[in-house]
Amino acid sequence: MNWITSFVRPKINSMLGHRDVPDNLWIKCPETGEMVFHTDLQENQWVIPTSGYHMKISAKNRLTYLFDDGKFEELPRPPAVQDPLKFRDSKKYSDRLRDVRAKTGLEDSILAGIGTVKGLRLVACAHDFSFIGGSLGMAAGEAIIRAFEIAIENKCPLVMFPASGGARMQEGILSLMQLPRTTVAVELLKEAGLPYIVVLTNPTTGGVSASYAMLGDIHIAEPGAEICFAGKRVIEQTIHEKLPEGFQTSEYLMEHGMVDMVVPRQELPDTLARLLKIMMNEPMPASSDVAKDGAAGKPANVAEGMTDSVKAKTAAIPEKITADGSEDGDADNRG
Repeated sequence: MNWITSFVRPKINSMLGHRDVPDNLWIKCPETGEMVFHTDLQENQWVIPTSGYHMKISAKNRLTYLFDDGKFEELPRPPAVQDPLKFRDSKKYSDRLRDVRAKTGLEDSILAGIGTVKGLRLVACAHDFSFIGGSLGMAAGEAIIRAFEIAIENKCPLVMFPASGGARMQEGILSLMQLPRTTVAVELLKEAGLPYIVVLTNPTTGGVSASYAMLGDIHIAEPGAEICFAGKRVIEQTIHEKLPEGFQTSEYLMEHGMVDMVVPRQELPDTLARLLKIMMNEPMPASSDVAKDGAAGKPANVAEGMTDSVKAKTAAIPEKITADGSEDGDADNRG
């Protein structure tokens, strides 16, 4: 027996006192392996400062970062049948729901709220991936439909933040039925003449990507997000071919016309507010404010970084609108 390890070291430790260090003080970047202090990561909205890697965040954080001053009114969740099929795999679905609710503090995978973004009132709906992979079940479907109904009642746009593995298998066909139901809700919003913007986050897959996640007037994506129906590994094993580098990422999809813009998380409120104000014919920021943003190194116009599809969608609406709502296009056509 080594007397240093068995006697001296414990004696020194007892003299210094034992200090518990939390396991989550330092967080490792999945892309580069860099260790980042957790407070630095929180202050940067869970984006790795050096690599720009976007970590998954909760639905509550998503809405807090979006709305002005982090304030919003949480929308009520309609009641839904729990465990309609009495499903059981390795454990009862009812027990799984109970455990994940206790762990996350959420009722289901959807959180919706209403508030203002840069002064513009809107409804936002976000998936929480920590709740059974953000999967879509009956309760989540009801919450999404209710969010669309409230947006129509309040005559305001809706912004969707999908982060989901798709339909919830424990609810079978009843989960798949939410796909057409939410699609109808999207169409009702559009019939009311209200914008619907989707911000695709990591990951957006399965039935969610085959329904309301791809029905937006404009599709924005966070950098590096995985957006697909079937995963890369499934496709490669099916077709027995190697897929291109970066396949199914937001950047790849923007290059191929499936996504309109790729926008970092910190810039989403400004980008969404400007796009929605154009689409809603709302007054734009004063020219001095725009110039100030430009001087700070930010794009003075959201058109920078837009794909041609976004420009075409907003081209019919004048970019400059006076305070009384009249078009200010003559000044640009002088001389």
